[in-house]
This record gives sequence, structure tokens and C-alpha cells, in this order.
Amino acid sequence: MGLLVARGAATGMMAARRPGRQRGVRRLIALLGACLLAGCGRQEPPPPALRVGLAQPVLDVDPRRAADAASARIGRLLYSRLVELDAEYRPRPAAADWRQLDALHWRFTLRAPRPRFADGAPLTAADVAATYGAVLDAGAASPLRGELGSLAAVAAVDDGTVDFTLSAADALFPARLTQGIVPARCGSPAPAGGRPCHYDGSGPFELKSLAADRVVLLRRRDGLRVEFLLVPDPTTRVLKLLRGELDLLQNDLPPELVAYLSHRSAVSVLRAPGTGYHYLGFNLADPVTGDVRLRRAVAHGIDRAALIRYLLGGAARPAGSVLPPGHYAAAELPAYRHDPELARRLLAEAGMEHPSLTYKTSTDPLRLRIATAIQAQLAAVGIRVRVQSTEWGSFFDAIRGGRFQMYSLAWVGVTQPDVLRQVFHSASVPPAGANRGRFADPAVDALLDAAAGAEPARQTALYQAAQRRIHAQLPYVPLWYEDNVAAVRAGVRGYALRPDGAWDALDHTDPPDDRHPH
Repeated sequence: MGLLVARGAATGMMAARRPGRQRGVRRLIALLGACLLAGCGRQEPPPPALRVGLAQPVLDVDPRRAADAASARIGRLLYSRLVELDAEYRPRPAAADWRQLDALHWRFTLRAPRPRFADGAPLTAADVAATYGAVLDAGAASPLRGELGSLAAVAAVDDGTVDFTLSAADALFPARLTQGIVPARCGSPAPAGGRPCHYDGSGPFELKSLAADRVVLLRRRDGLRVEFLLVPDPTTRVLKLLRGELDLLQNDLPPELVAYLSHRSAVSVLRAPGTGYHYLGFNLADPVTGDVRLRRAVAHGIDRAALIRYLLGGAARPAGSVLPPGHYAAAELPAYRHDPELARRLLAEAGMEHPSLTYKTSTDPLRLRIATAIQAQLAAVGIRVRVQSTEWGSFFDAIRGGRFQMYSLAWVGVTQPDVLRQVFHSASVPPAGANRGRFADPAVDALLDAAAGAEPARQTALYQAAQRRIHAQLPYVPLWYEDNVAAVRAGVRGYALRPDGAWDALDHTDPPDDRHPH
């Protein structure tokens, strides 16, 4: 599946306002320079560690529940997985090998040496069965249930062997088993005042503490302390990086700050194409946004090229499918061109004169700027938009609960084509899946149902047909795939960007020599 991340004026308006924006950038740079010279807010340096600045909080690292990007990315550092995916999104063994016993049965055998949990116990088949059993449990309402496709049951055969039983044939089943494994004992509540059970993973890092504003990991091979610190304001994050209070920032930085950092000798800026799919989502149960003509008017009223150029500094590519660029099952989809006159005609056909929409987003400054620009672009075609921003937790909770008309988010880490079922099938309305907009289209349902049991070549064709139908109905308006950008302090070695934005490279990243653990 994939994960959610939160992510604004007509082209002419942007060009007209650019001098003012440049003055704002100069003031920002002056502020940064003054703070650096004066040491404003300077604090005593924290203990030796590698410190990462976060724009959004980590909500829940338990891999049976984690559905936001920050939580899932940390989970990849904490928990071992049966299967990994290669560069082409094909499965390869991680903690286990596998073979297909018959059309509905798959057997996984744990590889030696087995990963060990933080308490020293080796990972067993019972741990695997308990983890996947918890996701299958209807009472648990795991947001990841839809990722497992037709999985019906899982059982440990012996200490190192686990069997998976399907309700329908699925040739791509191994690629679904990329979820982190927690100890079997985690099915029981933690003792009062005790350490939460799901802290105990068998990955390269151990979780030492988890709070709303600070997550601390310990790298198991050498004891390196890695701290994730919540700093929502991007200017503050940059100041902390330049003062040495942070060592690494990744994404969620406005282009002017990235440009500023590019000219600082104490910082290296890394760039790479990203696969995160940014979009506008709609509530299809709402009488206004439920009308496809309104959604098409929005799609034609937005000037994506101007947004990418002026707000993202060109560091993005226009998006089509939720599947990442280059994915074997991604369909070629026609772009919704910027056409204000067509947008006005669509509104007239719908009998909507100056419709009003509420657009929900987070408080991140760049996402607010994007929302404000979209607000101005849509005002130019007759759509009134009220931007409503809240802190990340409240915003994400409203989206999961369906309390919105329109919002912007991003899917990151998408790997399998049946994310389309998880997001767009009518049976995937929460808590059964991530169809938060209540999209229901019988033709899409039929295509996705048929794809679930098809052989690979036929399955790819069905998924591509489903994408074309979804693109025409517009439960999402595609925006762009943003590039990944990281800013790294001098002396930090080994960090590299991944297309999906994951932090896996922290297992091979070292802080400056004077702060390495001894």
C-alpha cells in the first residue's frame, strides 16, 4: 500500500507577487544571518547523537497500526520484515524464503541467522503468525488490513515455518508481506507502568523512548543514538541545523530555504526524484464535491505548472497515477490541462454558481502556501474556497474520519498495484480500508475484483483500466510527484536519499567524528 503525508494563486497573480516574495526571502535570509551571528536562542549542546528534524509528529510506530509516513518510516528501522521489494517493486527474501504449496497456500521459512528482538529472543514463526493475525482481526480494525489482499488465515507450523492461507488465488502475494514483525507476546496489553511491548523490534535500531516531540532510537550494532525531534516550523528547523542542534533535514522545506542552504559551506544539500504522490482529495458523500463536474472544474482550474515553478522551485513532476513513476502496472493517463474557460462551463452545466468549498490542510507553511495559491486559482474560475489549517494530528484525524470536503495529502511508499483497491474500492471505506472519500463506482469495483485473482499479465491490464476509470471520475485530482531533498551538516557521512523517502540509510550514516559513540 502506501502512507499518508500532509502537504497555494493564478499564474498571473504569482508573477505579479513575485517581487514581494523576493523581498520576503531577503528578509528571511537576513533573519537567519542575524540569528547565526547573535546566537539567538542558543542552547547547550545535547548529548552525542545523530539528530533528525521532523515537520510532523510520529503518531504510532506499532507496524500493525502505523498509517502515517513518519511512523512507518521509523517502523522500518525498528522491525524486521519477511519480504523486501527491489527497485522494480518485485519481492525478494528478507527474513524468510517462500514457496507456493498450491493456489491458496504459501509457506514461508525463516532464514538463518534469525533477527533477534531487543530482549535477545530470536524471531519465530509464532511472532509472524501473531503479527499478521492481529492485522486480520476484524475487531482490531487495523488500517493495514486491505494491504493483505485475500489473506484468510496464518498459522505457525513449527518454530521456523509459517503457512498463509488465501481465500482467492494471488500470484503477487509474497510482495504483500513487507510489514514489520512484533513479538507474539505483544497481543497482550503491557503491564501497568511497564515498557510498551511493541517497543521491542528486531530491526537495526531499538526504540528507547517515544514522545510527541521526540523519538529516540539506539543503533544496535554500535550504540549510536539517533533522535527525531519535532520542529514544525521550517525556518526554525533550518536555524537549528545551522547551529548544530540538528544534523539532518529531509523534505518539507520551502524552495527559498533549500536555495539558502545550498550556499552554506557547513551544509550539503542532496536531491533525488521522488515517488510521493501529492493530490487533492474529495468527499464524494458531500452534495457539492460529490458532483464529478465540480471535481473536473477544480482539475481544470488549477495551474499545476505554475504551482510547481513558483512554489516548489521546479522540484516536482506532474502526477498521473497514484502508482509511482516507472511502476510496471502504472497507466499512461492524460493530463487535466489548465483551462479556466472549461472549468467555468463545467460549473454552469452543474448549475453551480460560485460554489463554496472548505479546503483542509496542515499548518506546515509550504502546504499553507500551496493551499492559498490553489484558493486564488479556483477563485478565478468562480469557486470560493475557505482554507482551514490545523496541526497534523487533528488534520489527519479529520481526514481519516471523513470530516472534509476537500483536502491535500500525499501517498508515499506505494509499492503494490492493489493500493487501488485499498483506496478506491467501495468496500474499503474506513475502517476496512483507506477510501476516506467514500468513492463508489461499480465499474471500478468490477475491475479491481477481477484483478485480484488474475494471472500477472491480465492483472496488470485490469489495474491499468481501473486507473483510467478512476482518473475520469476524479476522487483525487493528481498534483505532482515531489523531489526528495535532504540537508546534511558537514561531517555527517553515508546518508543517501531513497525514491520513497524512507530513512533506511540511517543504518549506514555516521555523525561527525567528535560525536560518534565510544
